[in-house]
Amino acid sequence: MTHSFLITGLLLVSLAFSAQAETKQVCVDVKDKAGLVVKDKAGKVKQTCKIMKKHEKLQGTPVPEKK
Repeated sequence: MTHSFLITGLLLVSLAFSAQAETKQVCVDVKDKAGLVVKDKAGKVKQTCKIMKKHEKLQGTPVPEKK
């Protein structure tokens, strides 16, 4: 009986981890108040990066027109 609970628990945990959304890193150049790109001491462009979730676009049915 305890083996069935253990197996069921493992299946639920594996399903929870497999349903995670894909992520991607998005970087944007930092600009000052004048709109110019900010560079560091080495001359490289300074960037701010964020990790964002990737969402799938869902296809729906068209909305019928009113008569």
